Amino acid sequence: MRQGPVEAAASRRRRRRSGGERVAGAVRVVVITAGTLFAAFPLFYALGLSLRPFADVAAHPAVPWPTQVDVTPYLTALRPLDAGGFGLGGFMVNSLVLASSTTLATLLVCVLGAYAVTRLRFPGRGVVGAVFLGVYILPGIALAVPLYVLFSRLGLRGSIASLVLIYMASTVPLAVYMLRNYFASVPASVEEAGALDGASRLQVIGRLVLPMTMPGIAATGLYIFMIAWNEYLYALLFLVDDRSRWTVSLGVAQLATFDVPVTVLMAGSIAITVPVVIGFFAAQRAMVSGLTLGAEKG
Repeated sequence: MRQGPVEAAASRRRRRRSGGERVAGAVRVVVITAGTLFAAFPLFYALGLSLRPFADVAAHPAVPWPTQVDVTPYLTALRPLDAGGFGLGGFMVNSLVLASSTTLATLLVCVLGAYAVTRLRFPGRGVVGAVFLGVYILPGIALAVPLYVLFSRLGLRGSIASLVLIYMASTVPLAVYMLRNYFASVPASVEEAGALDGASRLQVIGRLVLPMTMPGIAATGLYIFMIAWNEYLYALLFLVDDRSRWTVSLGVAQLATFDVPVTVLMAGSIAITVPVVIGFFAAQRAMVSGLTLGAEKG
């Protein structure tokens, strides 16, 4: 059956559109692949350096992959100082305790605070966000000396608990500001329905609001964890006198000297990123489950 002029023109337009879409799709794949390789190459190069003997790196520094695998740099970076290493393994434990405590304590405060700012009516409610954001943009160096003097007089300098309090004070304003937007996205009708069923305010928050805002809570928690894990200034001021309490930021700083082989530096840098990557995947699972639960409730 022959096509008429209109049908033939439409068929040609569809073929041209289909060909253009295939070309655009191919270009998109090429651009994304090139960008991914460009961004990931430094990481792969660092990983390759951390798995090569130092003599091999000195002889062939431009080779991005290990010709022979050597895990000695990781053992040197992670072993305690009395065992011939740099003690990064113990520093990672300290940072894990510090970052986890900071994240849990900050979220406990910020979840209730963000909900109160979003749902409750009280004087000054409209300026809370601006005040919190203004406190956050205050540079940390401006507070370093007063906090150092205060905690020294209280006898808390050199303890992990003092850093938890400081990190909480630093992250609470932005965390409340971030979570407020997530709580505002929860329909008020959901809470009203729970209240009509006889649920108290805390039951509404725990059973309805928190599951629906879990993606935002997980993202905020990961952000707080990364801040506490990577922070250097306050850790240097409060923990430098006691090496046994050092965090990973102080531990990696000691590796960035001329007498430390580059393979050990790369091994330490790769090792301290592992907990952050694990935390990212854990937060991603919480985000996905929260979105799914929110869709089911919707």
